[in-house]
Amino acid sequence: MEIADGIHERIIKIRKFLGLTQKDFAEKINISKAYVGAIELNRRKINERIIRIICFTYNINETWLKNGTGTMFNETNDGKLEEVIHNFKKLDELLQDYVLKQIQLALEYQEQKGKN
Repeated sequence: MEIADGIHERIIKIRKFLGLTQKDFAEKINISKAYVGAIELNRRKINERIIRIICFTYNINETWLKNGTGTMFNETNDGKLEEVIHNFKKLDELLQDYVLKQIQLALEYQEQKGKN
């Protein structure tokens, strides 16, 4: 599938929808903040590997990312993720950090409980 013009705008849209800074977005997909900035400014091309990583990491519809058709996110049977993302974006940075810490603690608890 060929990559259509405007992918840089869709990258910005994803990042802003998720409430992420360029730094946070870049760290999760293991590229530099400068590379994300260059993509968003349409100064750098985005390769297939990065597209696949973005789609996998953020549950993005690859067709939408490449050419703008369809929905941003892959369809899920569970609306909980969309609700969490929507509400998380509304929080200020301090509360976002708190929520992330609580999720990490819950995962650790679940892991410990599963070992017993």
